[in-house]
Amino acid sequence: MPPQARAAFKDSTSVGLGLVPLGLAFGVLVTHSGLAWWWASLFTTLIYAGSFEFLLIGLVTAVAPLATVALTAFLVNIRHVFYALSFPLHRVEGRLAKTYSTFALTDEAYALSTGEQARTWPSRRILWLQLFMHLYWAGSATAGALLGSLIPDGVTGLDFALTALFTVLAIDAIRDRRGDLATPALALISALVARLAFPEQLLPAAFALFTAGLLARHFVTGRRAARA
Repeated sequence: MPPQARAAFKDSTSVGLGLVPLGLAFGVLVTHSGLAWWWASLFTTLIYAGSFEFLLIGLVTAVAPLATVALTAFLVNIRHVFYALSFPLHRVEGRLAKTYSTFALTDEAYALSTGEQARTWPSRRILWLQLFMHLYWAGSATAGALLGSLIPDGVTGLDFALTALFTVLAIDAIRDRRGDLATPALALISALVARLAFPEQLLPAAFALFTAGLLARHFVTGRRAARA
């Protein structure tokens, strides 16, 4: 294994191992929803969008219109637009490499590659990191789907696995940025308003409100800074 690959594998281990039980839960949920096991491999390999993949199971089983699927994907993944502002894509060399790096930009890969210790990482280390994260997710989901028939249908809570993971990540983020109480407060308000106003579409509505709030805050603070 090349040196950069070994280093990236070590970097990915802690978060990657956390993705394994989540991927297993996703694979089991796929088969328990009545879909063939290979849907788990297809979703995780070609879509690779974490939270949206959990939502996509319900959309596929409900035969939702393509417009609904597209709108949901946009609202759930629009946060990646903000990731691109600080993700070190400029250090990734080659058009094909940049294309894959953009496709494989996930929450976990972003968190690892934009930290203090990652500021000197070369192109190959970033790419290997993203590839290992992709393999963790796709491999564990496929394994979960193949083993799904061995798990009783009465097991509940698998669809909450992603919510639990993001809850932990959110708590860690709040601890790291204790001075920024406005962002978690805005997220909470968005979730409450979505719960009251759009209970059937809570997650997409909450994401849309939160994104609109962030854009409004950025616009207002930018104007204040310009005036100052």
